[in-house]
Amino acid sequence: MQPLATGDPLRLGPYRLLGVLGEGGMGKVYLGQDESGRPAAVKVLRPELAHDQGLAQRFVREAEMARAVTSKGVARVLGARTEGGRPWIAAEFLAGPTLDEAVEAYGPMDEPTVRALGHFLARTLHDIHAAGLVHRDLKPANIVLTSSGPRVIDFGIARPEHGLTLTTTGQIPVTPGYGAPEQVLGRRVGPASDVFSLGAVLVFAASGRRAFDASNIAAVQYEVVHGNPDMSQVPPALQQLVAPCLAKDPALRPSTAQITAAVTAPKGAERAWRKGPLAEDIGRREAAVKDLTAASTATVPSAAVPRATSRRRFLAVGAGVLVAGAGTGAWWLTRGGGEPTNYDAEVPAAAATPAAPFISLIDTKAGEAPKPLWGPLDVTDPEGRAPLPVRDVLVVHAKAGGLAALAVADGKQRWQAPDMEARAGFVSVAGRLVVGVDKDGVLHAFVASTGRPVWRTEASAAHLLAADARHVYVVTTENELRAVDAWTLATAWTVPLASPSTAGSPATAAVGANRLVVNGLDGRVVAVDTRTGKTAWKDQGQGTNGATPAVDGAVVYLSGSHLTARRLDNGTVLWSEEAASASVLGWGGPTAEEGVVYAVNGYNAYRYRTMPDVDFAVSDWYEVLDEIGGSLTAPAVEGATVWLVAPDDSHLRVIDKKTHRFYFDVEMKRSGTYRLASDAHRVFATRGGRVVAMPVFGS
Repeated sequence: MQPLATGDPLRLGPYRLLGVLGEGGMGKVYLGQDESGRPAAVKVLRPELAHDQGLAQRFVREAEMARAVTSKGVARVLGARTEGGRPWIAAEFLAGPTLDEAVEAYGPMDEPTVRALGHFLARTLHDIHAAGLVHRDLKPANIVLTSSGPRVIDFGIARPEHGLTLTTTGQIPVTPGYGAPEQVLGRRVGPASDVFSLGAVLVFAASGRRAFDASNIAAVQYEVVHGNPDMSQVPPALQQLVAPCLAKDPALRPSTAQITAAVTAPKGAERAWRKGPLAEDIGRREAAVKDLTAASTATVPSAAVPRATSRRRFLAVGAGVLVAGAGTGAWWLTRGGGEPTNYDAEVPAAAATPAAPFISLIDTKAGEAPKPLWGPLDVTDPEGRAPLPVRDVLVVHAKAGGLAALAVADGKQRWQAPDMEARAGFVSVAGRLVVGVDKDGVLHAFVASTGRPVWRTEASAAHLLAADARHVYVVTTENELRAVDAWTLATAWTVPLASPSTAGSPATAAVGANRLVVNGLDGRVVAVDTRTGKTAWKDQGQGTNGATPAVDGAVVYLSGSHLTARRLDNGTVLWSEEAASASVLGWGGPTAEEGVVYAVNGYNAYRYRTMPDVDFAVSDWYEVLDEIGGSLTAPAVEGATVWLVAPDDSHLRVIDKKTHRFYFDVEMKRSGTYRLASDAHRVFATRGGRVVAMPVFGS
């Protein structure tokens, strides 16, 4: 990776840029990091090309194509800006060499590894084609080898299956030697064209040589159309599998499903990505990115330490005292004094979030729920608070009281904090800390991944509302709203809470873009500036059954008697939808992402879009849930799916978030309220004292 140069942006959207990963004719790819520390590959058009309508449309199409694919075998799109300014796409960062780099460094792959590679890629192409797309540029440079297997990248010239090729004969849409004959000739391309490319890729992987090669591009293309592939260095058993893929006539090539079935690999062949020189290479790259992103996030934010004060001196910082001496440890003292507690190190960087593989439509029967990733586990309070995913752990309201953290990957318990009053809430600070409150109103912070205690400070807290990367927001026993700095323990501000709040009817809140929006559950909503505590705007008409607000960029969504979209900064109403008369509780909790909000009203679930200069909600679909009743639990949205709680709390309905196509229902045994959370390709559900982790289809 190269350092940023003069003219490189420092930030694109929510991503702070750390360096340059690569550069091409259209633009650059940067290593970026969001506020939670997650790395991303951020691709941006060159500034001089941003106004070229054709290139901008191609860039937009790349984002749309990649988002449309449901597969664990592609790099997941995390965000994009396709209108105004410089278009950019942020994708999941893949730490590993490309296939061409790996073959160049370590030589051709053995037969079991090539079979494993072919199986992975054929399944991925099947998923791409199932989305109605043709990749059109499968080649070794567009295949990244990661510790979890090969991943396909770059949908820059992908097209819908029915679309014609973008070029005419003689123009080169893909790397010569990998595009199919019909692609070279400028004819219509389809899924069979990707199969041809797959065959050429496997020849390269097995032999280290191109299937079609010559002294110049025109000669290579001639060989693709008229010549025979060079498979002299490919093992005979593999030749029988690869040769049909390279048929000149698309109709004679096998389908991806046939290839998936035929290209079976011996058990353990996938260890090529986890053991040996290639795995060591992948591991070094993963460690380098982890070190880089960890180094870019200060262990204690710079604002917590005055510039004029050395970190090797005692620092008096408001409500607490941090002693950073010459050793490796840090000392935190409670506000009331007392004996200091010594810890091994300062707060570590946030742990990596292990993403679960998407489930495939190929392997899932219509209407049948997939098997859980883990659980159900009988470890939660039957009517406790919703689970909280924090990177590699899931924090839950424990059955025996207090907090428990489960590993998101397998559900095994990582740590417990039995003295916490879980009903008073628990929050995450920047993915690094979990903060809870005890029966005496004292805040306690734990390292999220390990549960190691970090600090405690008396805050007279009745319950916790929310947290961002800097502050923890609490309601005090005196019905005040207070912001506590999580890194210095200073009280940033304290203001009166507009609405009464009790343990039985606590306020709810969401935070984002310097605004804390508090729903007092008495119909009054107040948004305060997180920097000062001053009221930015307020509303008195949301009704008494409002659930937790949802913040999405510059918009906040409020539920209750109306589902309302407001500007987060000044509270301007963008649109409002009244609850149906059939609704028992009004609108249930909203869930929002990328300009879209999902919420349940009565027995219908809705997806609305918020659009600039449109003063009404644009309805994409509604789903009839049939049952009656009322649940305030917000939907969970993950991958291609939205998970809806039935109005009578009897089951969960899972549908496609874009089309509301029905996938399956999930029913957890026992009775009680469903509570949902989601992260990293998993949906977590609790009910009746049990918690389960479910897989999802990819978006």
